[in-house]
Amino acid sequence: MTGPLMPKATAVWLIDNTTLTFEQIGDFCGLHPLEVQAIADGEIAVGMMGHDPLATGELTLDEIQRCQADRGARLRLSPKPQVGKIKKRAKYTPVSLRQEKPNAIAWLLKEIPAISDGDIIQLLGTTKSTIQAIRSKTHRSMIEIKPQNPVHLGLCTVEDLNQLFQKYKV
Repeated sequence: MTGPLMPKATAVWLIDNTTLTFEQIGDFCGLHPLEVQAIADGEIAVGMMGHDPLATGELTLDEIQRCQADRGARLRLSPKPQVGKIKKRAKYTPVSLRQEKPNAIAWLLKEIPAISDGDIIQLLGTTKSTIQAIRSKTHRSMIEIKPQNPVHLGLCTVEDLNQLFQKYKV
């Protein structure tokens, strides 16, 4: 079982705002009950701001009340809520692969002539000026650019490329 995001700060909040036992708090936060007692006595974590697990969705009020009523019960983390479509993070491209991006752009422009700059930017994480320079064949290293499949270069996944082909029905 994984614990809360900030275990000691969560323990501080639970000590201040609930009547849970040191064992219950320690079990939930991954701390020894004596460490929780030391936090409550002000021996450690002095001045630490408590972290509200209700606000972050790690616990529910019902779960806290259930464990306050039954001293033998153990707190359980709330399941992570699935909120619609998860936004993809910006993709990091290792330095060794950055020089391959123009080759992948040239391949995409050759295979899908109607592709938009936005789709290339989203797929490869490049810039609009680079795409336009390759489209107009004015890129500074145009002589060295050889169209290569971005999947083979490791710049995107097969699924992402297939979605692009489906979008443009190539």
